[in-house]
Amino acid sequence: MISIKKCSTPLILIMLFFSTQIIAQNSIINNLNTPILFKGNDSIAYRDPAILYHNNKFHLFYTLVKSENGFIYSYTAQSTSSDLQLWSPSKIITPKGQNLNYCSPGNVIRFKDEWVLSLQTYPRPGLRSTDKTSYGTADARVFIMRSKDLETWSEPEVLKVKGPDIKLADMGRMIDPYLVEDKDEKGKWWCFYKQNGVSMSFSYDLRNWTYCCNTESGENVSVLKENEEYILLHSPKNGIAIKRSKNLRDWTDWGNLIVLGQKQWTWAKGRISAGTVIDLRSNSKFGKYLMFFHGSGPKTEEEGDFDKNASLGIAWSDDLLHWNWPQEDSK
Repeated sequence: MISIKKCSTPLILIMLFFSTQIIAQNSIINNLNTPILFKGNDSIAYRDPAILYHNNKFHLFYTLVKSENGFIYSYTAQSTSSDLQLWSPSKIITPKGQNLNYCSPGNVIRFKDEWVLSLQTYPRPGLRSTDKTSYGTADARVFIMRSKDLETWSEPEVLKVKGPDIKLADMGRMIDPYLVEDKDEKGKWWCFYKQNGVSMSFSYDLRNWTYCCNTESGENVSVLKENEEYILLHSPKNGIAIKRSKNLRDWTDWGNLIVLGQKQWTWAKGRISAGTVIDLRSNSKFGKYLMFFHGSGPKTEEEGDFDKNASLGIAWSDDLLHWNWPQEDSK
């Protein structure tokens, strides 16, 4: 055992420095006093988060559902933050229109000299705020938008993920796209999307796509690459589940259903869903996996808390199996 009295001044300073670093490592998440990042209400829902951490700033993209003049509209919006507490106001980046309703951003990737955001349409023409819960029509398709600076975005481009010879009208309903570069072949990009479970198509230019395969899955898929595996998070009827694969064809369920603090959270009592994870374990400011998700409640989505009372939340983990979140003011 080392006696502090016998330690030299430089050694004491070194010990104090590393102690300070350990405390500071998780100070950002430890300073959070609520798991809620954006709180929905009777006329607004925040859903389907997508996250990018770039240049010490979080870029959060999400579905913003609003009741306007008695009608329900869905948009893709974005906000930024450096500390996960103070967020810039919601900035809508997609056009207004119930026949399209661009929403459900999947993720942002860097492709050549551009940022590329994946998203979908969710047509619900004529939907009023007084109508029963109604879901997107069979015309829902997947898209991308491009940006040089993460601020100004191009017009959405449809992804013909079933191949160039399949007409747009014959592609079938598809939602929740997510883009991932192949773990074994640089420059080969996969698009995961909700259709027949989760379907997968690949491309080398994000314009010409080849359909590959599908596997059983819930919605709102997000994918990590780790230890020569793909880790797929998806949303069944409630909660967030995980699958693993080495080859995109053979998938194994892994871990337990993740429901976080749902039993104590009135704001998420109806459903927890759309979990997406960013790996910041190597970042000294965090040292964790961070999960962004949405919770709806107190009613279920079928009971009415689909286009309102949905909020964005945060949790963190060391291993994707055991999760923590701010414990105060979380009801």
